[in-house]
Order: sequence, then structure tokens, then C-alpha cells
Amino acid sequence: MMPVSSIPRPAELSHRVRSAFRARVSGDPTGAPDWVRDIALVGEGPGLFEPDGVVWQVHGGMSTLVGGVAALLGQGAHPLAMAGVARHSSYRSDPWARLAGTARWLTITTFGSVELAERDSARVRRMHGRVRGTTDDGRDYSASDPALLRWVHLAFTDAFLGAHEAVGHDLAPRFGRDWADTYVSDWSRSARTLGAEDLPVTRRELDEALRALEPDLEPVPAELLTFLSAPDGLNRAERLFYAGIASAGALVISPSVAPFAGVPGRGDRSLTNRLRLQRTRLQLRTFQLALGPHSPSVDAARYRLGLAGRPDWLD
Repeated sequence: MMPVSSIPRPAELSHRVRSAFRARVSGDPTGAPDWVRDIALVGEGPGLFEPDGVVWQVHGGMSTLVGGVAALLGQGAHPLAMAGVARHSSYRSDPWARLAGTARWLTITTFGSVELAERDSARVRRMHGRVRGTTDDGRDYSASDPALLRWVHLAFTDAFLGAHEAVGHDLAPRFGRDWADTYVSDWSRSARTLGAEDLPVTRRELDEALRALEPDLEPVPAELLTFLSAPDGLNRAERLFYAGIASAGALVISPSVAPFAGVPGRGDRSLTNRLRLQRTRLQLRTFQLALGPHSPSVDAARYRLGLAGRPDWLD
């Protein structure tokens, strides 16, 4: 039997969970890499989005974990987008580095100052300029192609919106029944900084844009499906947690994309799937208690704006 003195106290256990999770998703052992510190220190005033507005609420919540899985499933259905990821990223050999890179742009664009968001968007545009080639069947692809950037944005927006609606907190009491339209419209600013064009600004336009692109989609490669079902490098506790996230991710993507990923998507709201989403929602609520109300990125942004004190990790 483990001695009582060896059993971690609740506060210590929460600290361990919080530190391990933030280090995993940020790619930094401290959980607050330099780019998170930049959110606190670079520039002044609000960024691209209203502080504590709809975009902050969607991207600052735990539903982003489900949205991230759903976004990768959706993006993988476009063969040219998938070619760029497969041939020019480390998602196979170092998937967590790939995750940290994506999280960096999302987080900086959401919570950083205008100056910092523009600086990081320029960094991403330079990276995109190097991602080009030809698929095995002779089709050219370029990560800087506005049409391809538009697809990635559509899949991302749909996934994060669908995830928040399914497992996040209800935003209607605070932002009104049309909060989803506000999210689609506001978040389109981020894609324009990368060169995307002709972007939807309502939930209905987003659904129509995805339906219109169905002829361009192909089955998601089995390799990506296998990777998303059980990424390498997770310990036992992380695998159990991730299983619930992945299960929910398969239930929140657009009905236009779901058949290409071989998953139910939002079109299937059977009792079994509703219960799966409910379990994930409870899982995320519990995990949020361990992490605390705000991520380091939100704390950094609130400090920059004078809405909160200086975070301890800035010292």
C-alpha cells in the first residue's frame, strides 16, 4: 500500500496535470514559450478580435481539443492540402511539434496584439512559400494558393465551431442566438492575413461553401486516420483522455466532409452519439477544473490589456 505521505495532494496533482498538458500543446517544457510571452509584451491594445469576445471564447475553451482533431480530419479530405502536410511537415515523425506550430499561429492570432499577429502571419506566409510541389498523379499544389488557403480555413472554422456547439459552453446568453455568425465573420480576418479570399461570413455561407467543394474532396488517407485515432508518444492516462477527444471529433465535422473521413459527423445524432458527446463534455469540464479558468495565453493577453495582473511565469 502506498504511504499516505506519497499520495499527491489535490493541488499538487492539478499542478502536475496542468504543467504536463501545457508543455505538450505548447512544445515548451515551461508551458509558456517565448511566443506566449510575446502575447503579453509585444504591442499595445486589442488585437484582431474583441477582448473576451466570441473568438476569444471559442478559442480559449477546452472544446478546441475536439475542434483540432475534427479540423485535421476535414483538412485531410482535400488531396492537395494533404499532399502539402504529408510532404512538408513533421506530423509523422514529430506530431507534437506540428501541433505546437499550429497552436502558435492560432493562439497568437487570437490573443496577440495587431503588431504581433501581423508578424506571425508573415512568418507563416514565408513557410507557405516553401510548400509547393506535384502530387503523384501530376497535380500541382502550393500552400500559398488562395483556393487552398480558403479550404483549410473552411475546414478549420467548421470544426472549431461545430466542436464548441457540441461540447463547449453555450454562448447564446452572452452573445445572442447569432453568435455562430459572429464567429464565422470575425475569424475570417485571420485567413485574410494569410492570403485567403472569398470567405464566408455567416454559418449558412460556411455550410454552402463546404457543400460546393465536395467534388474536390477524396477519402482521407488511411495513414492519417490511423494517426488521429492514436498518436504516438502518449502515456496510458493521455491515451484514455485522447480517446474521448477523438471520438467527439468524429461527431462534429460537417456532413459534407464526414463521408470522406469515414466518420458520422454532425449528421448523426443518434442516442449513442449524443451520449458520447455528453461524456466528452463532462470530461472536458473536469479537465478544466485541473487547468484553471485561463490558459497562459489568455492570462498574457489580459495582462497586456490591463485586465489582469502580471502572470507569475513572466518573472
